[in-house]
Amino acid sequence: QHLDRCLTCRNCESTCPSGVQYGHLVEIGRKVVEARVERPAGERAVRWLLKEGLTSPLFGPAMKLGRLLRPLLPATLRDKVPAAAPPQAHRWPTREHERKVLMLMGCVQPAMMPNINSATARVLDAAGIQTLVADEAGCCGAIRTHLNDIEGGLADMRRNIDAWWPLVSAGKVEAIVMNASGCGAQVKDYGHALAHDPAYAERAQRIGELTKDLSELLPDLVPRLKPRLRSRGPKKLAFHPPCTLQHGQQLRGGVETNLAALGFEVQLAQCESHLCCGSAGTYSVLQPELSKRLRDRKLSHLEPLGAEAIVSANIGCIQHLATGTATPVRHWVEVLDEALA
Repeated sequence: QHLDRCLTCRNCESTCPSGVQYGHLVEIGRKVVEARVERPAGERAVRWLLKEGLTSPLFGPAMKLGRLLRPLLPATLRDKVPAAAPPQAHRWPTREHERKVLMLMGCVQPAMMPNINSATARVLDAAGIQTLVADEAGCCGAIRTHLNDIEGGLADMRRNIDAWWPLVSAGKVEAIVMNASGCGAQVKDYGHALAHDPAYAERAQRIGELTKDLSELLPDLVPRLKPRLRSRGPKKLAFHPPCTLQHGQQLRGGVETNLAALGFEVQLAQCESHLCCGSAGTYSVLQPELSKRLRDRKLSHLEPLGAEAIVSANIGCIQHLATGTATPVRHWVEVLDEALA
């Protein structure tokens, strides 16, 4: 029960003065539990549906059906179905640039919030960087790994490495960019996850080294984008840094500092900005009561800032926070893209 209730937010890693990697220890513990503890049939069914359903090609059609039936769905399901994507979500830049990056589209993001991916491509295009996508790549492996399907998670990782390797080995891309910090934390850890696999260890390490969260590109983008900004969209923003960004990847301050350099007013919650919002991948489905308490606690610190929009850097956080507030919740790159439009 203690391991199931752990958010895997890795706040403990940021706090620990000795640098203990508790995230890896939790994975070991969960693997042992899965081997020794027989879960009730209902739990097994839900966990199987999550790991197979969220990563399935059928997730997109299911999400479209969910939008059509949204008013009829029970509240717990309705919260997981965002509003229809804006028209610009399907507008992808067509220019070619000498500078190129690979981007992981993600497993649920193209169906739930496709504008995050296209906005990322448009912002990079405006800065003279072309975004490439390997169609064979899929889920980063986090969903299966966090649901204790270790071998399934490793299979997802190997598939992605195989999909990316031709472009990486040929030196055609300068980075693998993640606009979902949960995926970024997972892919950066490929070297550790596959260290035991002689066929993939070296390539996994290289993939992890090339992987960057989108915010890590911002210092290079700011001087290229600043002259192109227009006064559109929200300017006063409340930023929720996902746990996978500030604890998992140990990236702090980059989003706020660089958006401020672009003319946005960005504030963090005045207290508990280091705490999880309760989304944590599939946690909000498996532990709904705890998850909602954490969401409401997070929003109680963000809403007094009086921001025009709450921004974050991970689809799970964005969708989860949006279910508890009337303030628009978006990815920060969407706000930047709107200001460039």
